[in-house]
Amino acid sequence: MNPTETPSDPGAQTELHRRIQAAIVEAGGAIPFERFMELALYEPGLGYYERTPENVGKKGDFYTSVSVGPLFGELLAFHLLPTLESLVQTGPVEIVEAGAHDGRLTADLLGALDRFSPTLSGVVTARIVEPSPIRRRWQESRLAPFTDRVRWSDGLPHRFRGVLVCNELLDAFPVERWRWRSTHGRWTKQGVAAGTRGFHWVDLPDPAPEAWIPEPALAAVLPDGFARERCPAAAIWWSCASEALEEGRLLTSDYGHADASLPDPTRPEGTLRGYRKHRHVEDPLADAGEVDLTAHVDFAEVRRAGEAAGLSTLHDGAQSGFLVGVMKETLVAPDRFGVWDAARVRAFQTLTHPQHLGRAFRTLEQSRTV
Repeated sequence: MNPTETPSDPGAQTELHRRIQAAIVEAGGAIPFERFMELALYEPGLGYYERTPENVGKKGDFYTSVSVGPLFGELLAFHLLPTLESLVQTGPVEIVEAGAHDGRLTADLLGALDRFSPTLSGVVTARIVEPSPIRRRWQESRLAPFTDRVRWSDGLPHRFRGVLVCNELLDAFPVERWRWRSTHGRWTKQGVAAGTRGFHWVDLPDPAPEAWIPEPALAAVLPDGFARERCPAAAIWWSCASEALEEGRLLTSDYGHADASLPDPTRPEGTLRGYRKHRHVEDPLADAGEVDLTAHVDFAEVRRAGEAAGLSTLHDGAQSGFLVGVMKETLVAPDRFGVWDAARVRAFQTLTHPQHLGRAFRTLEQSRTV
């Protein structure tokens, strides 16, 4: 354990804690942090994202762009409208959402498309990628007005034409956590063990990625215990989505780095964070299942995964810049988008202002044409 870290105190033993402890025992005394994060967030019926649809928004633990209101979905729908209208000329078209939580973004997208282009309502369908029966029930309730146009699948479709959107999905993929051990001159993978005082960090023997071997000059100045994360699962998932896309676009918005190939000196503890009631939780091992766990996305790695699958990158940058561009598109077509009233302006400011959601969010949009 790093001397600066203290064990978490799980308090009263919950069923989720017992399952995590059982996994630790089965693994011989420790599990990689990414396994802990997977159990804490997604264990069926017990994990954080299985508990309630109300953990997002003002009364929950964190905000998303969708929490601001329908404007985010309206802007995405307006931006994607030309692509959808072109694709329907030659065959079936789907809007695919992964990480839909309670289905609000898909509802906002479909509602906006019905207003902007009523002819699409009968030919564009929606698919929610959702392996959780609990979250699927939340989504079915939210999407009841569109029940004849929405279907669900446990995983990504094998092939589809249309658009895939995901908002704050990739930052919730379980991440590997690593610390620099200056006495050994190497990155050491972090695991989680259980003791009488709760869950605590331990070092694992896994070898670090070869690309992380630092130059001697960097190794000499890296502080002992410097932390960083790695999430190969996010790039793999994006690669699968890219391969499945026959024609259309993929679009994701999330917290993230432009490029995480080097350690970030401004983040000696990495980007792993826990959130509860909109406050930062100091110990990400505490209160498993009650706290949102998240880490920044390496957008460069995700972008390269899409490009390796043959996609072209249309945007890779701040979400605020992306949305400002879409807003300008709406101004030349007011008959379609409608009036920028006071409510829309306030929501747009929240989405783009650096003191609100415009500071840390990035958007990646990629496409395939035939």
